Amino acid sequence: MCVLHSIYIYCYNYTIQIKEAFYNAKKVCILNGSPRANGNTKELIKHFTDGAKEAGCDVVCFDLQTMNIHGCLGCCRGGTDTANPCVQQDDMSKIYPAYIAADILVLASPMYYWGFSGQLKCAFDRLFAVAELNPNYANPIKDCILLMAAEGDTEDNFAPVKAAYEGLLHHLGWNNLGIVYAGGNMAAGDIIDKPAQLQEARELGKSL
Repeated sequence: MCVLHSIYIYCYNYTIQIKEAFYNAKKVCILNGSPRANGNTKELIKHFTDGAKEAGCDVVCFDLQTMNIHGCLGCCRGGTDTANPCVQQDDMSKIYPAYIAADILVLASPMYYWGFSGQLKCAFDRLFAVAELNPNYANPIKDCILLMAAEGDTEDNFAPVKAAYEGLLHHLGWNNLGIVYAGGNMAAGDIIDKPAQLQEARELGKSL
């Protein structure tokens, strides 16, 4: 009887620990702005995700290229429905709940003309509908991470994106948890030959 009781107590405590780990897990939402299904940005995401899951995070990734997302209309008529705050009915309705629940938002994109891809910018602009849920247009506070693959591999090449990213976070009041800038990658798969860049993404995920 004592043995059975001990087993019961052990199983009960273990179940409690599992539940606590689940509810305390950081929620990570990744917006993948790459148009390539298996490009260099996607490889960064894969390794980052592996590290984040190893750290116990709950990770969801949206491949924006495959989604039906329209540009912001600038109508300022959103914010009436918490579940789907935008007046446009498209695939952003899949992103809004994950974004609202997320502790960490990851912006993943190749560098296009020293900036984010159009796919990422389009989706990010639509997040304004969430700010409209607040009477003061206050954005929900998030931690943020930038993953970017690019052809150029110099500090000067990355400077415009870095300035835009840091300026965005400053005005949103968000906290930067890290940046992985993977230069020297043009053709899809180039980054496979740069394990240090992939490891950097993985370690950033593990640090969460």
